[in-house]
Amino acid sequence: MNTVIIFVLLLLLMLTGMPISISLGLTVLTFLFTMTDVPVESVALKLFTGIEKFEIMAIPFFILAGNFLTHGGVARRMINFCTSMIGHWYGGMGLAGVMACALFAAISGSSVATVVAVGSIMLPAMVKQGYPKRFGAGVITTSGALGILFPPSINLVIYAIATAGMNATGPNGEQVGSASIGQLFLAGVVPGLTLSFLLGVTTWYRAKKFDYPRMPRASWKERWLAFKESAWGLLLIVVVIGGIYSGKFTPTEAAAMAAVYAFFISVFVYKDLKLRDVPKSLRNAAAMSSMLLYIITNAVLFSFLMTSEQIPQAMAAWMTGQGFGLIVFLLLVNVILLAAGNFMDPAAIVLIMAPILFPVAMKMGVDPVHFGILMAVNMEVGLCHPPVGLNLYVASGITKMGITELTVAVWPWLLTMLGFLVIVTYWPPLSTWLPNLLMR
Repeated sequence: MNTVIIFVLLLLLMLTGMPISISLGLTVLTFLFTMTDVPVESVALKLFTGIEKFEIMAIPFFILAGNFLTHGGVARRMINFCTSMIGHWYGGMGLAGVMACALFAAISGSSVATVVAVGSIMLPAMVKQGYPKRFGAGVITTSGALGILFPPSINLVIYAIATAGMNATGPNGEQVGSASIGQLFLAGVVPGLTLSFLLGVTTWYRAKKFDYPRMPRASWKERWLAFKESAWGLLLIVVVIGGIYSGKFTPTEAAAMAAVYAFFISVFVYKDLKLRDVPKSLRNAAAMSSMLLYIITNAVLFSFLMTSEQIPQAMAAWMTGQGFGLIVFLLLVNVILLAAGNFMDPAAIVLIMAPILFPVAMKMGVDPVHFGILMAVNMEVGLCHPPVGLNLYVASGITKMGITELTVAVWPWLLTMLGFLVIVTYWPPLSTWLPNLLMR
């Protein structure tokens, strides 16, 4: 009954149009002060200690790095490099768009930033080359979602923070720890490459089927020059990922290094970002960071309420009592997360659902790393379908297409993503193989 009351109250507040962060906070405070005897002091203490984590600082730094890169000409040079390599294939510019999104996602960690940076350059170029606008919009909208999966994914950082220190037990009653940011970053590499390949295959197939234009083959000299131009941006992948796994710095320190490096190459190397524009990038990053941190703050309270009411444990007991096996449980998780994607943004879904589902998943024997990637892929799908898919709205602003028209445009790639979600769900080694290999 308590579970029903909590979620009905949260849903009613969100349906009024109230921001999710405030809905979370009001739900928790209303329930705690009217239906429990929890003292106000413990709420305030939990609110403070819940966000007093060094790892949280990675979020604003990665957002700042993404802002610098978006306006610093890095995306344009990456697109030129990708086009020179595969532009002569069927659907070459579309394939270059997928490749550019994958590369930019691997240095920005943000899906929205990837769609803005790559889409604003690539989509007009594709239309000029003779591609239908719907084709280009479908490619960029879905490929931009790779930012959630590839390291340094901000959503994977949020998942690690949301599940850190949770009191979860395995099928045999053993304690199960949460996944670290480093493990999750490694785990996102193979699924990210796999999904990039599948989106590329879909792009190539449709381009060949409808005989879309191909670009002239670039010479090796042109390819080398394009690579040299983009090398500074590509080096950021080495700085962040190499620095973490060589032990030179923590993920949070890597985020700070990424922000400094992105500022340096954007302002002093490529010189596409003028010093007078830096304050604007700082303000944009601060606005997005404060929004996310405020959601995290209220989600900490929500997690505290879930724990104090023993809701995850009750759900786990109910599911095992019903005889649900692992296959049915994972199917239910996907349905819940995809349904949540209809009216919430990815960060809010992770912060609300991870503390609830994580203990249940651990009780069912799911690997914490695998579960994090499973949630990330669900968030990718949620970014690309209405009514709240953020990538749809960003792409709509770039292409001047309506949401309904965009929804029709993305369906071939969206079906590919749903098929990939099934693979990720029921084949854990795709997510766990690399971290198990490198972090023994």
